[in-house]
Amino acid sequence: MSATDLLKTPLHDLHIELGARMVPFAGYSMPVQYPAGLMAEHLHCRASAALFDVSHMGQLKLTGDDTAAALESLIPIDVAGMAAGQQRYGFFTNDHGGILDDLMLTRHQVGDHTEWLLIVNAANKDADTAHLTSRIGQRCSVQPRPELALLALQGPLAVNALARLNPAVAELGFMNGAAFTLNGAPCFATRSGYTGEDGFEISVPAEHAEALARALLAQPEVKPAGLGSRDTLRLEAGLCLHGNDIDPTTTPIEASLNWAIQKVRRAGGARAGGYPGADVIDAQLADGPARRRVGLIGLERVPVRPGTSIVDANGATLGTVTSGTLAPTANQPIAIAYVPAAHAAPGTEVWAEVRGKRVPMRVSTLPFVPNRYVRLPARTA
Repeated sequence: MSATDLLKTPLHDLHIELGARMVPFAGYSMPVQYPAGLMAEHLHCRASAALFDVSHMGQLKLTGDDTAAALESLIPIDVAGMAAGQQRYGFFTNDHGGILDDLMLTRHQVGDHTEWLLIVNAANKDADTAHLTSRIGQRCSVQPRPELALLALQGPLAVNALARLNPAVAELGFMNGAAFTLNGAPCFATRSGYTGEDGFEISVPAEHAEALARALLAQPEVKPAGLGSRDTLRLEAGLCLHGNDIDPTTTPIEASLNWAIQKVRRAGGARAGGYPGADVIDAQLADGPARRRVGLIGLERVPVRPGTSIVDANGATLGTVTSGTLAPTANQPIAIAYVPAAHAAPGTEVWAEVRGKRVPMRVSTLPFVPNRYVRLPARTA
């Protein structure tokens, strides 16, 4: 795709003004890093607050009395049991239990009217919209929201910066959302993100996005950050990237995402099954999968990149690295890979084949860097 064919987010001109290096990503021209560089952006997010443009992500609104039940026919999470203002992580599955896409779902209550707000991955948003429309479009209204931008303000001081624009945001707890006026714009913010840090994702009308971004960047804690540091941050946090660590050939149980499937949706639960691949997923919950997603720590200071083969002591292939980097905060090589269940226990030693050399690695618990989410009492929308 040529540069002229790429889509632009509402913050594109601001990125150029700030000196960002722009790259093609999911059909968009996106900032991969700013002049300070990936390492500085990553460490600043861990220490203070970083602002990411994630407006390429897909945003949808679903409404209708049957929406919760309709969504439960496509995703294995407890939708009906969500409280007003609550957010949950989930995924669309296929008939084999594979993950078509992962998503964030929030229940937004406006008087006696319920809106279900979805955020899906940029590369999959057209397919996700078609999936929703074809499968449950007759049961609820499926409305894409291309008129909205999405900003992610992440880091331990993100709340300080955002609260200057509206002090009420500090009342949100992790994985809760509500409507706020920010810098004069009507927004919907959730206390969530994909860095392992405290922070917020802010849905804002596109015409107000640049002014809001400038207002946030004017706060002393906040610096801009690009897709490069967003990736290293989420990897240190042990979070999956769809298309790398999870895809239509991996099930949630293989991906160690069991926690995202509530008991009420599992075999024996009040609303068990009823979604694509439920039999496969329930069987893996009961018996365990043949392979598992694990974290790996390098025992030598050699970066291990996606696609690298993982082998045992005899050189037999075990699996493949799906994400890997030399971690800025952990200060060591880290990776995510799928290995046979027998090799998935923490402490197990395996080897990565890097340019003809076997590099020792050890299976690690996730996350690599402790998450620092702020869990406060939920505020209703």
